[in-house]
Amino acid sequence: MNQQQVETVRTYLRHLHASDTAGLMAVFEDDGLVHSPFLGTMKAHDFFPKLAQASSESVITLIDLFATVQPAEDTVRVAAYFRYDWTLNDGRLVDFTCVDVFGFRPGHSRIASMHIVYDTHPLRERVGDKYAPDPLRQLG
Repeated sequence: MNQQQVETVRTYLRHLHASDTAGLMAVFEDDGLVHSPFLGTMKAHDFFPKLAQASSESVITLIDLFATVQPAEDTVRVAAYFRYDWTLNDGRLVDFTCVDVFGFRPGHSRIASMHIVYDTHPLRERVGDKYAPDPLRQLG
């Protein structure tokens, strides 16, 4: 782990807070992946525009950062534990804590993968599945 990878995660969180889709995509490698509880595995360049469509504002409050102490041969990890106050496009506010686990190729400073970890059950109960297809469109 190097300090640049930690700084990349801090930059990612600033871009998420600012709802800066282009900035979010820029910190990922061109083939970077996002593993999302709601959307499954997607290329980062597809995931962040989809997030932007569902969002109107994000407030990110960092709680802690964790870095690899025993890296695998092919991956170094940094995890960010934070509170996410997410305002949806319909105006509803959803707040939760989560951990994003960022994978880096050794010696690289752009993100190769990110696993989003949080309990989706309370969120689904409060807002429903924001990414589900519209059932009325499926009838036609």
